[in-house]
Amino acid sequence: MLADDSTLLREGLARLLADEGHEVTASVGDAQALLDAIAADPPDAAVVDVRMPPTHTDEGLRAALEIRRSWPGTGVLVLSQYVERRYATDLLTTATEGVGYLLKDRVVQVDEFLDALDRVGAGRTAFDPEVVRQLLTFSRHADPLARLTDREREVLGRMAQGHTNAAIAEQLHVSQSAVEKYVNAIFDKLELSSTSGYSRRVLAILRYLGS
Repeated sequence: MLADDSTLLREGLARLLADEGHEVTASVGDAQALLDAIAADPPDAAVVDVRMPPTHTDEGLRAALEIRRSWPGTGVLVLSQYVERRYATDLLTTATEGVGYLLKDRVVQVDEFLDALDRVGAGRTAFDPEVVRQLLTFSRHADPLARLTDREREVLGRMAQGHTNAAIAEQLHVSQSAVEKYVNAIFDKLELSSTSGYSRRVLAILRYLGS
């Protein structure tokens, strides 16, 4: 499902997704139409612009958060023209799975866009590397991130983008067991070792952002 007030972008994305074998169940131009369409036929994932009518401020983001609350089986990939830290942090701190945040420029890198959409649709996370970089830089001087080594910080950034340990190992040209050691060290330093549940990876980012 697509939601963006730009007809040109919606039609372009719809054609791209159709060419790649995805079914676009609806294409709408405002947040209320998006919520109505999802209520009628919840999709696997929705691609949502942050700024939509009537005020062009955060209607899309608020719709994204409502989707995650009311239709947890629907992933949400938010698109934004710029890195808007408050919106990205709101999304991260409200939902720990099935969410993503990409800059619109990333859409032209088709493989990255499709990979992010697939991950969000599968209930994982996908955050633009530039978004993560700015979020981490914003909190650079806060504890407990200061305890992390440069390599652990790099692994944490890729975790926040939604990559698996295997994918991180491939990107950093190290073994998967090495990545697992980095991840365990991050959990220890962020005092998440005793935290149970499936979302420790995202909690690592949340602990950092909230510090």
